[in-house]
Amino acid sequence: MKKIYLPSIIAVALATGILSGIFFAKLTNKNSASQPVILGNGDKISDVLNIIDNKYVDIISSDSLTESVIPEIIAQLDPHSSYIPARDLQMVNEELSGSFYGIGVQFNLQNDTIYVVNVVSGGPSEKVGILAGDKIIFVNDSLLIGKKITNEKVLTTLRGDKNTKVKLGIIRKENLTPLSFTVTRGEVSVKSVDVAYMIANKVGYISINKFGETTYKEFLAGMAKLRHQGANSLIIDLRGNAGGYLVAATNMLNEFLKQGDMIVYMEGAHQKRVDSFANGIGSFKDMKLAVLIDEFSGSASEIFAGAIQDNDRGTIIGRRSFGKGLVQQQIELGDGSALRITIARYYTPSGRSIQKPYSRGDSQNYDMDILNRYRHGEFYSEDSIHQNEKMEFKTKSGRKVYGGGGIMPDIFIANDTTELSKYYSDLVNKGLIYKFALNYTENHRNELNKIKDWQKMQTFLEEKNFFTAIENYGERHSVFGKATEKLKSKKLIEKQTIAYIIRNVLDENGFFPYYNQTDKCVQKAVAELRK
Repeated sequence: MKKIYLPSIIAVALATGILSGIFFAKLTNKNSASQPVILGNGDKISDVLNIIDNKYVDIISSDSLTESVIPEIIAQLDPHSSYIPARDLQMVNEELSGSFYGIGVQFNLQNDTIYVVNVVSGGPSEKVGILAGDKIIFVNDSLLIGKKITNEKVLTTLRGDKNTKVKLGIIRKENLTPLSFTVTRGEVSVKSVDVAYMIANKVGYISINKFGETTYKEFLAGMAKLRHQGANSLIIDLRGNAGGYLVAATNMLNEFLKQGDMIVYMEGAHQKRVDSFANGIGSFKDMKLAVLIDEFSGSASEIFAGAIQDNDRGTIIGRRSFGKGLVQQQIELGDGSALRITIARYYTPSGRSIQKPYSRGDSQNYDMDILNRYRHGEFYSEDSIHQNEKMEFKTKSGRKVYGGGGIMPDIFIANDTTELSKYYSDLVNKGLIYKFALNYTENHRNELNKIKDWQKMQTFLEEKNFFTAIENYGERHSVFGKATEKLKSKKLIEKQTIAYIIRNVLDENGFFPYYNQTDKCVQKAVAELRK
């Protein structure tokens, strides 16, 4: 019975508290209670902040209140409008800008220590002699290790203004005492094209992780290389690509579509319809094309896939995309902060809105959508995906496509679970496969650095039979498993270990060719393009 009456009790208590407050206000200040003070200039939020600033019992910073209130207001809109505080704006913009000022290393936090995984070629750190495998212990004479160290703290510490200096204390395996390096921060490129290589005879593969300022330029450079190597068919991998700048996607689409083909249009309550068409001068209009997407392909990736699909220009392979079809405009405020506010919706050439349903102010259920799709079985069975028949559209050739929630691929590829087990999940959740690979790389870096070809490195590493060593490593970190689970996941664990080691030494140019050999989505694309 307590559960039934509890809300009523709380309501009575709250009402009593409010009434008591009014009552005591009348006792202590009869004039102010009987004659309400009227303040304001018509801007209610400003009025409230001014009243608090002038009347509240304690001193409260209006700036801190504003920083708390604005996100709450924006949260009442759609799930993709956001407020970016001034302290975060530079880092947020750098994600898509194509470059930033820093020391030029890729790092990973392991055992509460900063490990240098890779050194950017020609970057500031390489110039002073910092090597992959080094551990950064001190930054400007301040100790930077321990459980309180986060990726965000490392980034903000190592990045900075151009030509500023940062002193690093480095532990290197061959040295018993720390080494000291002074690095002058410089421009560091952020790649959005992971890799471009020939995956099969006359079939090129290019992976794009985001659509940023330099994506189109990087894409053209990759395509020039593939064309030179004889590619007449292409796989564009947009899996995990959450989007970015629309102009980067439309510039790429223009390379594949014929003159007059619609790319996308956008429209909103305060945004008149704007159409985008191909101009017909693209260099790859006759190249056979397959586009890979998954549940984490969003925004500009979905615009790209939707335009290719609606114009019947290529084959979309994978799983249903995220469903983010809202246009954000970034508006910077006077204090250096910014609003990213939704101003319109994207529509594919057939008229589809790819935005999945949402309720204003209810970001929790929206954020749960991917998990709900997983639980519903959508990642494993095409039959579990229910298209909205009321949102039926047609491509240029008359094929049926559906709106209202992402791009549905032409060819569905289920998420492969045949090698998954609890034992594998326990290793992954503790990061043990990655850590084992990093440790192995550090202990054998001199030997591995002599191997310049990913295929030769694959042969070299497969002969090591890592599984027993990983079993022992897992047990030292309290991960045990049943024999049946280990047998089920053995090949997957060994494959991921080798992939990480190859990436540590040969970067993405080794990782992708190795991993794509057994990627069912990629291999299906190769087969389709060869037909």
